[in-house]
Amino acid sequence: MVIFLYGPDSFRASQKLKEIKESYKAKHKSGLNFRQFDWQPENLNDLKEAISSVSMFAEKKLVVIKNACRTVGQGELLDLLEKRGAAKSDDLIMVFFEAELPQKSELAAWLLKKAGLKEEFIVFSGIKLNNWVKNEIEKNKGKITAGALQKFLGCVGDLWQAQNEISKLLQFKKNGVIEEKDVDLLVRAKLDPNIFTTIDALALRNKSLAFRLLHQHLAEGESEVYILSMFVYQFRNLILIKSLVENGQAGQALAKKTGLHPFVVKKSLQQVKNFSPEILKKIYGRLLNLDIALKRGRIEPKAALDLIVAEIAS
Repeated sequence: MVIFLYGPDSFRASQKLKEIKESYKAKHKSGLNFRQFDWQPENLNDLKEAISSVSMFAEKKLVVIKNACRTVGQGELLDLLEKRGAAKSDDLIMVFFEAELPQKSELAAWLLKKAGLKEEFIVFSGIKLNNWVKNEIEKNKGKITAGALQKFLGCVGDLWQAQNEISKLLQFKKNGVIEEKDVDLLVRAKLDPNIFTTIDALALRNKSLAFRLLHQHLAEGESEVYILSMFVYQFRNLILIKSLVENGQAGQALAKKTGLHPFVVKKSLQQVKNFSPEILKKIYGRLLNLDIALKRGRIEPKAALDLIVAEIAS
């Protein structure tokens, strides 16, 4: 069996992957038939061994492969999947986990066609994000006022941050009701207004100013990981707003449709004029790849940020 989890909401995708692994380990306690790959073409021989060897204790095998749709040499991987009969196998579960699908990918096309279970994780916004936050708080026996909820939504940019901030608020309030003053005290806005100035410099291809502003953020104590997360957040907003504008959305309808703060929408509308949809998607894909590389320790944080500025502002 093949399972395909994909989409930009890495939080919900990761939660789904965690559920699959925990369910498997509950049934197959030895753990000897579980393998996970952060995919590189050189992993092919290890994968062949993992899916071809005889299972111990008559257990099913679980193989997780992350981010293979962007790599070269997909033909060899596809040949292996076909020869093994992975899509129809009863003794093998293969989970492919992809943060963002490239426009052209043999593997992605095969997975979309052959996977027995496919689930796309779109980033929540608007009423869906509102409901997710409210349910998460209530699930943990907390309460939040309508005003505090709206203020909270204006601060967070993704579910990873939302979950962390919810935990912080619930710990602080114990069994009390979360109010606006609590959000003001504890929740750090996902998008520092100053980041717009830096992105403006990138949009205008003003490399020297962008570098100066970037290092100003660092000098003021912002972490490299936080700055990168703000870049990812804002370029995701730009892609969303660019798409809506090109489909005739405008003005207040944009804020309502996206669930973004009106200030974020206003600044984003100014910035999208400097980018084509193709360039925005390319930049966003590059940001995601650097974010993954950073979290896996493949690149130094400062080097990742310098690369972003150099590439976008070129």
